[in-house]
Amino acid sequence: MSRAVRIDRHGGVEEMKIVDVSVGEPGPGEIRIRHKAVGLNFIDVYQRSGMYQLPMPLQLGMEASGIVEAVGAGVTHLKAGDRAAYASQPPGSYCELRVMPAKCVCKLPDAIDFETGAAMMLKGLTAQYLLKKTLPQGGLKQGDFVLFHAAAGGVGLIACQWARALGLQLIGTTGSDAKCALAKELGAAHVINYSKEDFLPRVKEITGGKGVKVVYDSVGKDTWDKSMDCLQPFGLLASFGASSGPPAPFAPAVLATKGSIYVTRQTLFSHIATRESTQAMADDLFEAVTSGKVKIRIDQRFPLEQVQQAHRDLEARKTTGCTVLTL
Repeated sequence: MSRAVRIDRHGGVEEMKIVDVSVGEPGPGEIRIRHKAVGLNFIDVYQRSGMYQLPMPLQLGMEASGIVEAVGAGVTHLKAGDRAAYASQPPGSYCELRVMPAKCVCKLPDAIDFETGAAMMLKGLTAQYLLKKTLPQGGLKQGDFVLFHAAAGGVGLIACQWARALGLQLIGTTGSDAKCALAKELGAAHVINYSKEDFLPRVKEITGGKGVKVVYDSVGKDTWDKSMDCLQPFGLLASFGASSGPPAPFAPAVLATKGSIYVTRQTLFSHIATRESTQAMADDLFEAVTSGKVKIRIDQRFPLEQVQQAHRDLEARKTTGCTVLTL
């Protein structure tokens, strides 16, 4: 048996209940893993609220770390006793023990502790595919400007550090002076408090009127139109979330009037669809963390029993860095 957080219908935090579930043996291509820590992400809010519609009842959670207890037929990259971490479909990580597909589960290097492993996978792999694989025409080179919204969040703080290591000039937006200071400390070349100033003219000022090559935007509705206007001709607006709500529909001809710009909507799960791509991205992330180029900040810890409060704080933008649920 395992304690798990489940919802029976989409809605507010009150829909999350801790229940006891039975966990069986792994089938072909599966493992059973006993969690040591669980990561919290904004996608969990989307799935709970109904922005992302999923079948009910639903066990929430997309990332965790722990010890592999058993492996099913055909699983060769893991064995019982391995330390492991993952970001993976289907949801279900808010629990003590689960059976799940093995293909997106990676061995966790000994140098990385369980809480860090739980906090880093979904956010770190997201930062990896954004900065390394979701690129504007001609790619990015040292000295290029990029705009990153929500720069003091879990993905943002990883991106600030990784961008600095790549020689990029990351302009980070946040909603408070304290968050601006944190993003600057961890590698943002410039920071903008969007609650005090309009980020569009500030970006133009920083870039000498040229704009940026790429905008990485997980905010959505509140930043969308001005994000487009921050781009250079042929620039890329890379959407990977919508914490303020989905952007309004727009006519494709708008892209021409703004300089033949590009728009893409990315999701991590396209990038980790195979065992090979998952491992290659994870290896890159593990190297960035173990080398010290990227440090994973865990600024909030909640016991599993306080999952409702954890979601409240995340939705209220009270959090910085990463948040984990402890077991």
